[in-house]
This record gives sequence, C-alpha cells and structure tokens, in this order.
Amino acid sequence: MAIDTKAQKERLMSSVRLPLQFLFLLWGIHVFQVVTSIDFGFLGILPQQIDGLKGIFFAPLIHADFAHLISNSIPLFVLTGIICFFYRKVALSTFLMVYVLTGLTVWAFARGSVYHIGASGVVYGLVSFVFWTGIFRRSIKAIILALIVTFLYSGMFFGILPNQEGISWESHLLGAFVGIFAAYFFKDKIEEDEHPPVYSWEQEPAPEEKHFLPKDAFEKTKNERLLEEQQRLREQNWWNSDSTW
Repeated sequence: MAIDTKAQKERLMSSVRLPLQFLFLLWGIHVFQVVTSIDFGFLGILPQQIDGLKGIFFAPLIHADFAHLISNSIPLFVLTGIICFFYRKVALSTFLMVYVLTGLTVWAFARGSVYHIGASGVVYGLVSFVFWTGIFRRSIKAIILALIVTFLYSGMFFGILPNQEGISWESHLLGAFVGIFAAYFFKDKIEEDEHPPVYSWEQEPAPEEKHFLPKDAFEKTKNERLLEEQQRLREQNWWNSDSTW
C-alpha cells in the first residue's frame, strides 16, 4: 500500500502546532517575568484555599527559572506531539482533561502551605496517558508508543516520591493518576489505524453446513415421521401409476 507522503507531512505539521503554541506561551510568559522582574508565583495553586483556585488554570504556565522551564519544555513538546499525531480523535480533549484535572486534584490534595507552579504535573499526566493507553487498548501502535515513553521517561518515576525539597511531587503523582483516568476514559475512541486488518479470506461467505441427517431429525415425533413416510409413499405410487404407458 502506497503512503501518501504529502498527507503525512501535513499531518505532522498539524500535530506539532498545539505543542509549539503552548511552548510559545510558556516561554513568552517567563521572558516577560525576567524582563519586568515580576514574579507570577502568586498565580500558582495554593491548595485548599479559595484564592488558590486560579492556579488550576495559571500554574502550568508559570516556572521558577529557565532550568525549570527547559526541563518541562522538551517532554511537553514530544508527548503532546505524539498524542496529536497518533491519537488525533482525543488529542485536544486529553490535553485539556490532564491540564484541568491535574490542577484540580493538586488544589484538593496537595500540601497547603506552598504555591505549586510549573507544567510538570501535565507532563506526568501525558506520560501516564500514553503508557496506560497501550495497556487499555492493546493495539500494536499503542503498545509500541507505551514502550517508547517508558524507555524515554522511566527516570521520571523518582519524581513522584514524597518529601523532595523544592519539587511538587504531589503534582507529579496526581498528574500520573489523571493520565490513567484519561487513558481509561478514552480507551474506546479507537483511531482508524488501530482497527485490526480485514483479510480477503475473512470476507468470503461461510460454506454451507452439510448434515448427515436432516437438521430437524430429532425434533420430530415418531408419528410425524410416520406420516411423512406415508406421504412420500403415496406420492411415489401416484407418480408410478401416472407414468405407465
């Protein structure tokens, strides 16, 4: 089967559009912070505080420094691009679900004494989504993608361990849980290339079943079979008498 390279190129370009736009927003906000010396940390998530609810929407956009931003930018681009390219039906819905639910769970369950900022919770949610989609769907494509992200980001496991100074491990852990939920929620949204192939021999009509005895042989009573045999003999006698010259 020929591959439409032009269509694949267009699909690739459309798949990187969302991650590039999101990264442009993240970098623009951080550069603005640096240039103006304004600290947007107060826009982070402050758990269990009404004022901290705004962080559900703003916290992933705020980073402490360039090292923090760079560490999140690369996996964000790779993972969002993978989801947009291979899971097009649910890409935007998955990204928004992971983004919002991660922030909401952090606000509900994380430590309440500090602001939580950064997109690392979203990153963990996307990694978890790709991995668990392979578990739930079990298509060849989904399994291969799950193995790829496992190879690339297996070291992220240590990020969910508690009591790490300066790290919102709650965001990592809760983001991973949200990713599992998203993978399960969208597991039936199968992409076209995930359907098993239909082979030509599967499209052939099934051969007609042949039976040694009539299918209803054991469903008839003795009297019914006797009547059928008498009817057959009468028809045979009628045919023989009518055929004499």
